[in-house]
Amino acid sequence: MKRSPQPYATQPTPEGLAMASAMSRLRHLAVWCALAALVAAVTATAQVIVIDKNGNASTSTGQGTTTSYVDRRYAQIEPTKVVLTQSVLDAKTRLDLIRAMQAEQGFAMRPFPRGGKGLTLAANGKLEPAGEAYLNMVTSQGLSAKPGDRLAVTDIKFDHTKILFDLNGGPFKKHRFLRHIEIGSGPYTNPVVQDDDEDLVGARLTLTFHDHVPELTAAQVKALLAPLISFDVKTPVQAFTDTLPPMLKQAILDHHVLVGMTTDMVLFAKGQPDDKSREMDGLMPFEEWIYGRPPKDVEFVRINGNRVIRVEIAKIGEPPVVFTRDEVEGMMRTDGTPLTPPNADPKPHTIELGDVQRNQDKQAPAPPPSLRNPGEELPRDKTPNTEVMKPVQFPKQKPDDQPVAHQGTQPAATQPTGQSTAPSTASGNAQPAPADSSQPAPTPAPAKPATPDEDESQRH
Repeated sequence: MKRSPQPYATQPTPEGLAMASAMSRLRHLAVWCALAALVAAVTATAQVIVIDKNGNASTSTGQGTTTSYVDRRYAQIEPTKVVLTQSVLDAKTRLDLIRAMQAEQGFAMRPFPRGGKGLTLAANGKLEPAGEAYLNMVTSQGLSAKPGDRLAVTDIKFDHTKILFDLNGGPFKKHRFLRHIEIGSGPYTNPVVQDDDEDLVGARLTLTFHDHVPELTAAQVKALLAPLISFDVKTPVQAFTDTLPPMLKQAILDHHVLVGMTTDMVLFAKGQPDDKSREMDGLMPFEEWIYGRPPKDVEFVRINGNRVIRVEIAKIGEPPVVFTRDEVEGMMRTDGTPLTPPNADPKPHTIELGDVQRNQDKQAPAPPPSLRNPGEELPRDKTPNTEVMKPVQFPKQKPDDQPVAHQGTQPAATQPTGQSTAPSTASGNAQPAPADSSQPAPTPAPAKPATPDEDESQRH
């Protein structure tokens, strides 16, 4: 059997080896340059976030330190002042605490994030995390309970220096180890614990002490947890408004809606609306909540997303009053400063009823109607108009009695002076032409009709 000839292998030349080596060095150089640029960019944008005692986050960069304020619900708490004993918690007191706190219900005073880490509160101390880190935890882990929501203590665990409270079912499922065990024969097995595949929305709160858990009563534990959970008997409206600033709390209790409120605040202040409508303002969708019906006062609350952006109050026989200034955002900030400048007009806008009467001496006329959008410019608006309109010239009208010069004839003005230009009439009442030919000739008098006797004498 004859084999097919194998192709000859090409031997690399010295020039090819040198070129391949140069290309390899260039690739390595490009990679190192890219890594150096990345490290320089990371170093240039590196920043350190420091949270002060008030929960304010300060960002320190190479150019200086800038302070950013967060929502007051995520700021640092005011430490409690509960008198604690030096004795260590014994077994009997531990059972009493479990009986008193198990299934106890309260109201959340701060947002509670999901997850096993949860919030950590030091006895008569600070809250961790606070400020920007607190907000980031809620954003990344999800929200388990909002301020004013009802919380239930579902489990209590004691450690050497801390007490763990699981709220609303806790962050973990029960029997986690047994969920991985199945019992059966052959291919047919069943898990020991059935999994319902439901996402847990519980939270965890850890109460820490200095070196050991002291002797505590249920009242002392509730006092230590008061900045985060209120165990007092309250209505839902009282529990929610207690988490807000005094001015905002009073507005909700007085059933007033302010621009900047959330939908939860509006529901606690006014309840469910009588009617709802969804509309578009340009490209912005919004929802209109309507409270009241004529002849009573009607209140229109415009909501975009989860915030009130406009409030309009209409009363019978009075012009509607419109509020558009945000009054809530400044109250909810940690520094309490409003977002609008101090020289902004706090007065509401009043819409006039009927036809608008303009004062011609003080007000400019209204612009003509146009199909342009606000701020739209046409190409001709950008090109300046350099042409100047000149006055219109009208032709001079000639007198009706001036003879019109025909082509090929000499006009009357060019005839020699002294010659008569008026034609003779049959009646002999011809008048001489004026000496000045530039003036128009007088109109000849109409000829008198001849009588029969005169006609007969003229024939002879």
